[in-house]
Amino acid sequence: MRAMDVRPRAGLEVLSREECLSLMATVSVGRLGVSIDALPAILPVNFVLLREQIIVRTVPGTKLDAAAAQAVVAFEVDSYDPGGKWGWSVLVLGPGSQITDPSELAEAQTLPLRAWAFKNGPADRFLRIETTRVSGRRFRHSDG
Repeated sequence: MRAMDVRPRAGLEVLSREECLSLMATVSVGRLGVSIDALPAILPVNFVLLREQIIVRTVPGTKLDAAAAQAVVAFEVDSYDPGGKWGWSVLVLGPGSQITDPSELAEAQTLPLRAWAFKNGPADRFLRIETTRVSGRRFRHSDG
């Protein structure tokens, strides 16, 4: 297997942790990567950042099960110009867990956060994803 080339290329900028977290705070939808029956699954979720932790509101099910198992999950967010002139992407890897502490749960319930979709009843569960590993890239193409 060939190693990935991670050298910076013209127009590609490697972002610092601080830049990544700052960019993440500008969007509200990300993609949560979990393992279901040993197979990868990518699920869209609404989220907010709270003290460098990703908070997701959800219902019981796949996301909650993955988080409750303290599994390491992937979380990705991005933004881009539809014309292809600029874009950025941030990837977070870290353990997920369900928020169960009463004071932390009360704080999570005050966040401006709704679940991506309601299908199994009220979305009254909250996941926390630790931002253990954060990496990001930004690209810009000049005109011409």
